[in-house]
Amino acid sequence: MAADTTPTAPHTPPAGPTAIGPAPVEQVRAQTRADREEFLTGGLLPVGCHTCATTVLVKKNSPQHTSIQWITDAATSCPVLADQVASGVPPARAGTCPHLRESITAAERDGAFRYE
Repeated sequence: MAADTTPTAPHTPPAGPTAIGPAPVEQVRAQTRADREEFLTGGLLPVGCHTCATTVLVKKNSPQHTSIQWITDAATSCPVLADQVASGVPPARAGTCPHLRESITAAERDGAFRYE
């Protein structure tokens, strides 16, 4: 049997995911930015304290998990936390405000949050 001497075409890279050009890279970057924004702010809902009217952004992933994002300075906008700081508690170590906690619980009872 004779050896095959048929000329072969030069190697060309395969098309598809391994052939990434500028457009797909920008698409990945854009999607990464969108994913990051969703992770950081998705599901955050404004909840106002029924006592002092301070508004925070709240996300609940489950009945046990609550994330609170302050949009103002907590140590000055919440009277309970301001009292703690005034008594010498460092702002980062101040406890939670029971009035804000109750306001969040009321929003949860009213169906404001959907668990993911």
